[in-house]
Amino acid sequence: MGRGKVEMKRIDNKLSRQATFHKRRRGLLKKAQELAVLCDAHLGVLVFSSTGELYDYCSPHTSWSELIQRYKGITNAQLQGTNRDDDQKLLEDIARLKRERDHLVASHRMMTGEDMPCSTTKEELADLEQKLECALGKVREMKDKFLNQQLEESRHKVSILEEKNSLMRHVMNHDEQPRAVVEAELMAPMMLPASAFGGFFPEAEEEGLSTSLQLWPQQLPDVQDPSLQ
Repeated sequence: MGRGKVEMKRIDNKLSRQATFHKRRRGLLKKAQELAVLCDAHLGVLVFSSTGELYDYCSPHTSWSELIQRYKGITNAQLQGTNRDDDQKLLEDIARLKRERDHLVASHRMMTGEDMPCSTTKEELADLEQKLECALGKVREMKDKFLNQQLEESRHKVSILEEKNSLMRHVMNHDEQPRAVVEAELMAPMMLPASAFGGFFPEAEEEGLSTSLQLWPQQLPDVQDPSLQ
């Protein structure tokens, strides 16, 4: 009966974790030794435990310094090759962008008629004319839209100014009403009955005179009368 599949996750139990580490560490170093002897491979294995202990194996007829130098030489060459590939790709992108720029500049000069080649055919000129008319139509459409927007804003401002002008005219016309009407409106609150003053003029009530308080005499004295001088 075969063993069950081990789930690949950290072992929570400390004792079980240490036992598994030592068992698998011995198996790993044994497999490395077999690979070096049977296949004449140059290899090195470094293992650090969770407590910081070092376990290593280096194949015979070599050393750690030789393995490290060979590793550095290979990785540096790979990095340099990668850098060269990146530089080559960058140069290709720059050349492609330059070609696109030159094509756009030539197209622009041709559209403006500055660099029209002599070998241009009638069909090419007709096509260019159609493109220019289409572009001109779009420009005119945008211009008309902008002018209409400005016109609407101007009309709105004129409407506001007319409303303000009408309001000011109404106020000025109201100030020019007949003076008699204005004086009557001002004197109306002053014509009060004598009873409103708490019987301050009892003799007026006894004589049956008007109960209204007359603040102004019916006839102003003549300032030219000698008796008043």
